[in-house]
Amino acid sequence: MSLTAVSPTAVSPAGRGVALRATMPIFAAADPGRASVIAELRAAGCVFAEDEADLLLAAANVPHRLSAMVARRVAGEPLEHILGWVDFAGVRVSVAPGVFVPRRRTEFLVLEAVSRLPNGPAVVVDLCCGSGAIGLAVASAVRGPVELHAADVDPVAVGCARRNLGAVGGHVFEGDLYAALPRRLRGRVNVLVANVPYVPTDAMALLPPEARLHEPRPALDGGPDGLDVFRRVTAGAVDWLAPDGHLLVEVGEEQTSAAVAELATAGLAALVARSEEHEGAVVIGTRRTR
Repeated sequence: MSLTAVSPTAVSPAGRGVALRATMPIFAAADPGRASVIAELRAAGCVFAEDEADLLLAAANVPHRLSAMVARRVAGEPLEHILGWVDFAGVRVSVAPGVFVPRRRTEFLVLEAVSRLPNGPAVVVDLCCGSGAIGLAVASAVRGPVELHAADVDPVAVGCARRNLGAVGGHVFEGDLYAALPRRLRGRVNVLVANVPYVPTDAMALLPPEARLHEPRPALDGGPDGLDVFRRVTAGAVDWLAPDGHLLVEVGEEQTSAAVAELATAGLAALVARSEEHEGAVVIGTRRTR
């Protein structure tokens, strides 16, 4: 992921979860308990203190639990880890401490993936799946049958993804990229999505503490130019994609030219999709049949 998207609180929780806000309890602005929580969060530097306070108040069913949750947030732990979930692309995704928190910008990757699914049954693979958020959002957005597979090298993330993807019949594997997948998927994948780590190693120190201290480094650090894992995913994609299948990967805007060149080297027809709304860029490689 890029430097502009590393903080889970860079976007208001309310902005990320409109559906959630529609169903959340509404706390009176004059509520002294709410005011106290807001004051603590503001003092700790939380930009969206009011929204975060409402989410914490809704999640805490007893005062001592609220105090513990606020203390964790004041100490810098990501709000999503404290709540145990995040609203992402219209679905609620369970997340746990030590698991990468899906960002709002990655909803653009979901939109691009869904738009490229074939009519009828589809095979979807989510590599570097983390919590399984992308695969869950893609499978939840389509009416037709989706055979969903996901993989991650981190056992904590794999456990989280299995909890999320069980509801949509997804299969989650632990291992390194394609080595984790069943060989029967080779040449059958219609849409392959990968939210690979893409922060350059030298830029890791610039990340907000929420990401740097509470999310796994392998989910963020993409090597010297941020494209180490991207190159590995790209190099193996042709063997797994179905004819006219698509590989979609989120990258930083400054990495798009190099990423397109890598896709072309791997024998894929390449293009770049951009979204001003999501402030995101997705590179897409297609296995052409002619």
